[in-house]
Amino acid sequence: MAAKVLDSYALMAFFEDEPGADFVRGLIQKAVESDTNLLMSVVNLGEVWYSIARNNSPEIADQYIHEIKGMGIEIIEADWTLTRQAAAFKVSGNISYADCFAAALAKSRKAELVTGDKEFRTLEDEIKVSWI
Repeated sequence: MAAKVLDSYALMAFFEDEPGADFVRGLIQKAVESDTNLLMSVVNLGEVWYSIARNNSPEIADQYIHEIKGMGIEIIEADWTLTRQAAAFKVSGNISYADCFAAALAKSRKAELVTGDKEFRTLEDEIKVSWI
């Protein structure tokens, strides 16, 4: 079973029906059917929450998080090992700190990172990226 890591870009593309939404929808369907192991860092989940809360309300953001938890996406807590790797990515690249957590999770789990965020181009020699 191949593991894939979603960053906030991928999940927001899905929710807002932007380019790549169908690809992410397919991954979520496979995860629900147990054919794909989908992961997301709790830090990136926080990005999704604040994006929705800022554009709508905290209550609507909470509803989305509840929905996400039923999508077969495993939310990974940020322990020191993950945080240390994220910090190392931040030192070496021009990438947001939150995005560094998605990259660190992909590296630690030897998983593909699913994104459309061009910031990750600087890390393609470190992690496998599946572009949406």
